[in-house]
Amino acid sequence: MIEASEGWLLGGRLRYRQPREGFRSGIEPVLLAAAVPAEVDSHVLEGGTGAGAGLLCLAARVAGVRGLGVEQDAGLAALARENLAANGFAGISVAVGDIRAPRLAAGRQFDHAFANPPWHAASVTAPTHPGRVAAKQGGETLGAWIVALARRLRRRGTLALILPAALVPTALAAAGAAGCGSTQLFPLWPREGRPAKLVLMRVTRAGQGPLRLLAGLVLQGPDGRSTTAAEAVLRGGAALGF
Repeated sequence: MIEASEGWLLGGRLRYRQPREGFRSGIEPVLLAAAVPAEVDSHVLEGGTGAGAGLLCLAARVAGVRGLGVEQDAGLAALARENLAANGFAGISVAVGDIRAPRLAAGRQFDHAFANPPWHAASVTAPTHPGRVAAKQGGETLGAWIVALARRLRRRGTLALILPAALVPTALAAAGAAGCGSTQLFPLWPREGRPAKLVLMRVTRAGQGPLRLLAGLVLQGPDGRSTTAAEAVLRGGAALGF
């Protein structure tokens, strides 16, 4: 059993329990959920759900959203189920498994998929906690994650990812090979004038539109505090302007 700590998301709107040690959620799943263009009754799929932060934030923004989270760690999957139930989101289930497994969710198609995939190369110094290794290492498998998520989408369904800027070319190639296009890149600027380390990427299955580089979001002002626009997402649960 995972020892968990009590916490909150979206400025206290959502109860959120997560592991006391190992991989702990940052702002990435909150921002990722804000990039998913779900509507009422949309069916969504998340790969690498963890304790459920992304699904919680999406369900809080879009009433009636339904779907499936997939998580390899059974303890984390149990926490995600607990968090979803505690916040009253009965339309979302969590399965234990590898998103790349062909039989997982076989026969189901989703309107939207999203993931914060493991992207560190195995050659990078490994985190000391095994939970962080599973959550972070796996850069060599990024293409397989993208293909696995894309193949479960309906035609014109979207896939949203949060990635290091350096891996965008790899992700673009994998998305293209999976039959996705109409790519939108949304940089996350730490501050004005600083390079973006992370990028939100959204593609559409069978999309034919050109690649678009969007204005993105500045996370912090000169005083180190979150910008008004970032606060609207991180605490207010607003959608991002794709």
